[in-house]
Amino acid sequence: MFNRLMITLTSALLFSTSPFAAARAETITLRVLGQPSGSGLIAQQKEKPFFEALAEKTGLDIKVEYLPVDVAGIPDTDGLRILKSGLFDIVSIRGPQVSRDEPSVLGLDLVGLNTSFEAGKKHIDAFSGYVGARLESQFNAKLLGVWPAGPQIIFCKPEVKGLSDLKGMKVRVGDQSAANFVAKLGATGISMPFGEVQQSLSRGVVDCAITGPASANSGGWPEATTTVLPVALQLAVNGYAINLNSWAKFTPEQQTKLAGAINELNADIWAFSKELYEDAMHCNTGQPPCERGKPYKLIEAAVSEADLKTVAAAVGEVSLPTWAKQCNAVAPDCEAEWKKSVGVELGL
Repeated sequence: MFNRLMITLTSALLFSTSPFAAARAETITLRVLGQPSGSGLIAQQKEKPFFEALAEKTGLDIKVEYLPVDVAGIPDTDGLRILKSGLFDIVSIRGPQVSRDEPSVLGLDLVGLNTSFEAGKKHIDAFSGYVGARLESQFNAKLLGVWPAGPQIIFCKPEVKGLSDLKGMKVRVGDQSAANFVAKLGATGISMPFGEVQQSLSRGVVDCAITGPASANSGGWPEATTTVLPVALQLAVNGYAINLNSWAKFTPEQQTKLAGAINELNADIWAFSKELYEDAMHCNTGQPPCERGKPYKLIEAAVSEADLKTVAAAVGEVSLPTWAKQCNAVAPDCEAEWKKSVGVELGL
């Protein structure tokens, strides 16, 4: 009797003090590095509220600490390095910015590739598997989804009527693909953080700048510009990724719940991004209805067939050849995989 009692007590003690049991009983803290606080309504109305309510939504025993990248004082170009270091568990990746560290990310959104939401969804789905594998092998991270900020268009302080008018101008760009594109137009592409653009436009440091209409509205760009040229160059792809060590803290069932919740967020942002684009264009040009932004009076330049052809041709002539060299330098199969998954449809 005594021996059986000792065995029972010993077993109970071993189970209660095992590292596995302790880990499962312990609340998991997830530090989330978010989009810049001033970048627009996607961050303010979708991303931030989602992560703040993530524990309740999933039923997981987690504590979420959400911090916008600019509030954290971290350059948005360092998103993947931060993820690999484990300083944050989940990072809201700014695709164009982190493409300097992982060029394959840019393959999701080359200039001229995604000129509509429908095209973007198709191309992003086709190549995101490869990008996810690269993040896993190079940054110890799992890609949890990709979403667009929305069509990237051109805002200018001088009045412009088409792409040809950009010749000789300085244009703020989001990534190297855009820089190469404006260079072909005879303009100079300049990279700078989003928060510096409005003042740079106002002071003439740059003549024009590229972003989505909702972000431009949130950032006050129409206060420093006269014209918007709504020819879509890219969709400004972003996404979510989690450090694999952080991911391993969850059971398979918990991982399914977490991934499922973030999939819902991604789908929600895709739909919201479309709504934002239309509303922000109304707001920026002073056309009702303007429900989510501040009304302005920008001139909306007409998009010509010539400009649409210039953008469509940019994939094969400018963005793909330049990007392929950059990506192949770090991943020899990069261009080949892109052509197999995305390029076949485009005949590239």
